[in-house]
Amino acid sequence: EVQLVESGGALVQPGGSLRLSCAVSGFTFGSYDMSWVRQAPGKEPEWVSSINSDGDYTYYTDSVKGRFTVSRDNAKNILYLQMNVLKPEDTAIYYCITGRRHIAKMNPPFHEFDYWGQGTRVTVSS
Repeated sequence: EVQLVESGGALVQPGGSLRLSCAVSGFTFGSYDMSWVRQAPGKEPEWVSSINSDGDYTYYTDSVKGRFTVSRDNAKNILYLQMNVLKPEDTAIYYCITGRRHIAKMNPPFHEFDYWGQGTRVTVSS
């Protein structure tokens, strides 16, 4: 059974940092591209970032470029999202995603996301 378990969400002040983690099991992590998607209150889900299976290629939506860094540890089966200089508009539930197709690209279509975690809540507020 595929399992994606996010952690690391918290309440943080603007300008602060957080590192999200996603522990995965039930599939060969090192063979799959991974993505992060977020959903702000009252809004549609938004793709945030993707990384290929080897971790060599990363992609970001424009609003987080230069502030967020996606990475992975294939030996530990963990996906990360380092978030710096957080802004109130980053407030959302963040989901770890994988799919059987190649999703390590800009704006991967949501129908290619086969598995979602339960999400972790990030609140950026003073």
